[in-house]
Amino acid sequence: MSIATTNNIRVSVNVTFNEKYSNIRNEDYLFIYEIQIENQNEFQVQLLTREWFIFDSLEQPKIVKGEGVVGEQPIIEPGETYCYSSNCLLNSTIGFMQGVYTFKKCLNDELITVLIPKFSLISPHILN
Repeated sequence: MSIATTNNIRVSVNVTFNEKYSNIRNEDYLFIYEIQIENQNEFQVQLLTREWFIFDSLEQPKIVKGEGVVGEQPIIEPGETYCYSSNCLLNSTIGFMQGVYTFKKCLNDELITVLIPKFSLISPHILN
């Protein structure tokens, strides 16, 4: 598990390799990542945007930007945790992801940048 806390917002990431939906013959490796975002502040925050840096050892790095996560821009109350799952398809057995979220404080619309910790995307096939 990878964990980072920025501006009292804790981001935890857990990754699994999804063999069922990977096609190793075609060099398609699917990784599922589960993210928990815990608001450790005394105020509400809303997740507005995300920006991912995706490294695949056989491809050029990619930057992926967008609004919210999985179609939502959740408001997270003080002490609450928001969880979601998504995936990343690589063309190699080794890669990683990291990034940033942009939140706003609901009480004054101040923007907050929160780091998404770097996490490895490694197929278990290469670990033998």
